[in-house]
Amino acid sequence: ESSFCSVKRERERQRERESESDTMASGALKRLVPLLDRVLVSRVEPLKKSVGGVILPDSAVSKINEGTVVAVGPGARATDGSVIPMGVKEGDKVLLPEYGGTKVTVDDKEFTLFRDSELLGILEG
Repeated sequence: ESSFCSVKRERERQRERESESDTMASGALKRLVPLLDRVLVSRVEPLKKSVGGVILPDSAVSKINEGTVVAVGPGARATDGSVIPMGVKEGDKVLLPEYGGTKVTVDDKEFTLFRDSELLGILEG
């Protein structure tokens, strides 16, 4: 019985550590708030294996111009000082330009920072 209880306690401690690390990772992203009309996007990773299981070289993998919005700034300012609302919100899937954006690394994760006007569209469905 005592070994069962110690195993159970160890599992609970492991879950607590995992929960703390998840909170810290999400907290790091929450600290990076884009300014004005900028949007922080996580690009979709291209498949490294074919349907048959063959590993594809980087030269054969096409660049995917799709991403998920992670964070959004408050919006640009008009000449009269009013805020121009953003066209996207967190969680939107967006179509990205082939080139452009600023690469940003946070906690070993790579993101790209775009202006709202640089995004080509919202992918629905």
